[in-house]
Amino acid sequence: MDASELEELGVYDPSAPDAADRLSLLRYLSGLGATREQMLAAAEQDTMWSLAADLLLSQGTLTLAEVIYRVGAPEVIVRELIRSLGLPEPAPDERVFSERDVEMMSFLLAGGGAQMFGREDARQFVRVTGSALARIADAGIAMYLRGVEATLVREGATELDHAQANVEGLVLFDQFAAQMPAMLAHHVRLAMERSRQSRVEVGDFESARVAVGFVDLVGFTPLSQQMEPGELADLIGRFEAVAMDTATSHGGRVVKLIGDEVMFVAVEVTQACEIATTLLGAFPGVGVTPRGGMAYGEVLSRDGDYYGPLVNLASRIADLAVPNEILVTAELRDAVGGDRFSAAGRRMLKGFDEPVELYALSAV
Repeated sequence: MDASELEELGVYDPSAPDAADRLSLLRYLSGLGATREQMLAAAEQDTMWSLAADLLLSQGTLTLAEVIYRVGAPEVIVRELIRSLGLPEPAPDERVFSERDVEMMSFLLAGGGAQMFGREDARQFVRVTGSALARIADAGIAMYLRGVEATLVREGATELDHAQANVEGLVLFDQFAAQMPAMLAHHVRLAMERSRQSRVEVGDFESARVAVGFVDLVGFTPLSQQMEPGELADLIGRFEAVAMDTATSHGGRVVKLIGDEVMFVAVEVTQACEIATTLLGAFPGVGVTPRGGMAYGEVLSRDGDYYGPLVNLASRIADLAVPNEILVTAELRDAVGGDRFSAAGRRMLKGFDEPVELYALSAV
């Protein structure tokens, strides 16, 4: 489309101060395949430069009905799979699916997964995968906004600059995704090792014997209310980085991060102790003080997470600890041995009928 057509469409005003920049953007979008309808909708919603990213991500040519026909599965099963992936069901006339989607759904619906593991377990694995991918996508968008978009706005970049940066970011993200099989292979290997080690002397295939720990930051809530968003993001980022690096370097794994609290596991109790005590000394002079609790024994291992009374016990113990203190159960102390522990008394914990004998762990 030339300038006159764009003006007639209502997305270009040659008398506007930024007319030259807008025309450059529109020509760029046209080169990416933007239609009149897409440009008009983007102009009405004031999302013109982000249309570039939408064009790259919206390569679908198939409706849901066409996908259902192509994969040869009942409609209710395909819709259930889409929900399991964490994706919204599209409107009947929306063309949001591609040939890659047909290949992916055909594998998930008729591939070896359901035949080997059973339909329900295979479907739950799809749910876990969809949830993990949603987090990866959110993390990527957040990183782009604070690292690229904020800089472009601060420097007064043109609309074309924004659009081109959107495209470059998506290309880079796609290249990163292409490396995931190599990264996944390493994590599968480590998960197999953890599983073998944690199931020694365990009576079933759903349990594991591990040390479970929780560490949180005392003073985080009042401090966060005084911080600017950027400062708070830096503190959270540092906590997450230190927690994950510490757990990994000592042979453990971070299970999840919830605000100012981290849950980790380790097969060896001595590794868990090193993780906890290292975290205690990781935040000097920043206005927060770590504390934590740990327990050792059998837990239910499912979908990359851990459940059961022992997990609840470790969490309750962490809530009792004072700043700069790691409280542990007698079972964990006995498993470690040595003189690293001092008696911390018998405590009543919420959800537990009998007092629990606790010990304070000291750093080496």
